[in-house]
Amino acid sequence: MISETDRRTLEGYARATWQSMLAMTVPATGLPADAIDGELRAETRTRYTSPTNVAMLLWSALVARDLGLTSREEAARRIERALDSLEALERHAPSGQFYNWYDPESLARVTLWPDAPGGPVYPFASSVDNGWLASALLMLKGALPERPDLGERAFRIATSMNFACYYDAAAKGERQPGLLRGGFWRMNEAAPGSEVLPHGDYAGSGEVVIYTGHHYETFNSEPRIASYLGIALGQLPPEHYFAAWRTYTDSCGHAWQEARPVGRWRRHLGVDVFEGAYVVGGRRLVPSWGGSMFEALMPALIVPELEWGAQSWAITHPLYVQAQIEFGSSEARYGYWGFSPASDPAGGYREYGVDALGMKPDGYASDVERLTVFDAGWDGAGCARPRRPITDYGQGVVTPHAAFLALELAPAATLDNLAALRRDFPALYGPGGFKDSINVATGQYADRYLALDQGMVMAAIDAALGARLRGYLAPIVRRALEPLMRMEEFAAGSAGLESPRGGAPRSPSVHQ
Repeated sequence: MISETDRRTLEGYARATWQSMLAMTVPATGLPADAIDGELRAETRTRYTSPTNVAMLLWSALVARDLGLTSREEAARRIERALDSLEALERHAPSGQFYNWYDPESLARVTLWPDAPGGPVYPFASSVDNGWLASALLMLKGALPERPDLGERAFRIATSMNFACYYDAAAKGERQPGLLRGGFWRMNEAAPGSEVLPHGDYAGSGEVVIYTGHHYETFNSEPRIASYLGIALGQLPPEHYFAAWRTYTDSCGHAWQEARPVGRWRRHLGVDVFEGAYVVGGRRLVPSWGGSMFEALMPALIVPELEWGAQSWAITHPLYVQAQIEFGSSEARYGYWGFSPASDPAGGYREYGVDALGMKPDGYASDVERLTVFDAGWDGAGCARPRRPITDYGQGVVTPHAAFLALELAPAATLDNLAALRRDFPALYGPGGFKDSINVATGQYADRYLALDQGMVMAAIDAALGARLRGYLAPIVRRALEPLMRMEEFAAGSAGLESPRGGAPRSPSVHQ
């Protein structure tokens, strides 16, 4: 429960975070930059933005309005200005998808990186980035009853975005639902060497494009937002919900993954699903790809996974949070926790996470410098490998937005963690709230704010104080997604429970 004192603390965090979003926003266009420096100086706004950043601004405007940080009229004006600019952006016409990088001042596609070392930017349409933007646009229909014109405009943009353009129906073979590609380039505007990548026209739009070489195969990761919206809009088959791996199987063929999972095969909508989990710290949980907080929890900020997935998401999400807390506080002994990709305190951008919580064999590190390579080990006959724990952690990098993501599930621990970070590292908290990351061993911090991370902070505060964003989106996606989430029972929970193993569907008796 959130006490009145805690509510005031969170409202204070939201007020400061909203100031960073305002400072990142270009007044003339209403679009946010990707980042700004720690003093919120307008001249330090980056000259590029993305569909995800625009989504974060729209989310944040709604949260700021609902918390009384801005008026309804001002929030509507900001949203209207952003919609005007969105409608002016160049898109991939056959699919309605937005490209990844635009200049928030001129609204032109970015063709050369404005930051050193520069170089060309090839226009790329990203499934996950377009998913976040569509999520925000779909919310506006229910969030702006006093401005139905804005809600309808936003709805038209969102429903013109065809997520079938990423859907490779043949990704898993015959009679299996397909997977999403990471994105695509247009044929005449792709990077050199891209001719070796897959070509196609998955949506039948009439234009062959060049796809990324990878699919999104990991279910507990942020790209599921694109899957959710594609299913909800009727562009992807509902069976696609069961296509991605919860974990890879426990057979030697998948012994490359971080740990040997426990789990069992079930059948949903005619799809064989290995409902696997990793055992981490006495908990059975569904891992993400790299072990970061935002992979697992960002979609839950706006989709009612905890409510609709009572036997799946509602079980694994709290365990994932507990594992992150335990890792930072006890195992690595950093004294603080919260690990997700963020700005590197030493410069640039870097992926951070808890290695044991990811399927990636060399998962995201929590340290500035990985001291040894963690390996959870594998106990399978014929493919066993020894466990290699890390016994000496060094300079841990904590990302405040990752701690905020735990707020709804572990409010007391989250508020204590944030208070400790603010107390022990005063420079980490600035005019725009918490800066992006901190090396808790040296005190070096990333002196900047990112629109992506600040948007997650705003949405996490909303989730803890009423979950209005979910309420705006739920009516649009409920009919398609709730039945799917209610079907499944993850193998998450207490590690002491028996869980059958099996590397492949062996007989009808193991399906339900």
